[in-house]
Amino acid sequence: MRTRSHPVRRIIVMIVVAVLASTAAACGLESGGAVPLPVKPGSIKENPDLAGVKLTVGSKDFTEQVILGYILEFSLAAAGADVRDLTNIQGSNSSRDAMVAGQVDLNIEYTGTGWINYLGNEKPIADPTEQFEAVRDQDLKENDVVWTDPSPLDNTYALAVNQSNLAKLGVTTLSQYAELVKTNPAAATTCLETEFRSRQDGFPGMAAAYGFDPGAARTQILQTGIIYQATANGNCAFGEVFTTDGRIKALDLTVLEDDKSFFPHYNAALTMRKETAEAHPAIAEVMKPVMETLNSDEISELNKQVDVDGREPADVARDWLVQKGFVTV
Repeated sequence: MRTRSHPVRRIIVMIVVAVLASTAAACGLESGGAVPLPVKPGSIKENPDLAGVKLTVGSKDFTEQVILGYILEFSLAAAGADVRDLTNIQGSNSSRDAMVAGQVDLNIEYTGTGWINYLGNEKPIADPTEQFEAVRDQDLKENDVVWTDPSPLDNTYALAVNQSNLAKLGVTTLSQYAELVKTNPAAATTCLETEFRSRQDGFPGMAAAYGFDPGAARTQILQTGIIYQATANGNCAFGEVFTTDGRIKALDLTVLEDDKSFFPHYNAALTMRKETAEAHPAIAEVMKPVMETLNSDEISELNKQVDVDGREPADVARDWLVQKGFVTV
């Protein structure tokens, strides 16, 4: 039974906070850097409740997260906040620890990650609204983290295959993939990133749900970005992908159907430290229309502009906000 009032837990949290604070300071991350590009108000107007308020925005280190981090930064800067940039934190756990330790005031997080990785639940909730509400309630109670402004953007895990291997192997669902692992593991070479290989909402949990031994699968660990090209080239018969990644369409990959609905919903939502949310309720008001506009198709196109077209994430994020009228330049 996890409770915030337990003295041992309090001591552990204090130690973690101290370690993270000293590490962040040593790396020059104590307050973050300046927002990379200037913006002016558009439909997001200057908000007197946010004028000059110092806010540090974080994100993880993959393309979509960096874009979302910049969207959050530019939106709040247009509203008048003094925003510091702490995007591109390596890994989910480091990003989360930075929030808990107070190095980051707010970021955009995924409901599935919160529910399973951070809160320790094993089974996802099928309805995305119920999933959000469950994460919101539990994280606030246990960790003083506020979830608000859920987005239609749903970036879940998947396995993908190129067209040649799709025709050769005839695998279109994860049940068929599981059968291939059991009957012909040499044909089921699968490229994964380190985090997915160990996460309970990743490969081990998927293997349990679909009834195959994860140790029997011929897996290779690669960096996230390399997996897409390796799958397209056929160096991996299958590769782990994010469903909103623009490279899926650009490289003509086919996503295997999750026919047992194992993977959770990973709807993006704004998360804040409780003290930040209570002191500045205008943050959620400013971000609500932005988060409502973000969806899987929109973010897939933005991801493509970075990963395929070679544009800078900050430029892509700002241009999207300008296009939608939220900010001006």
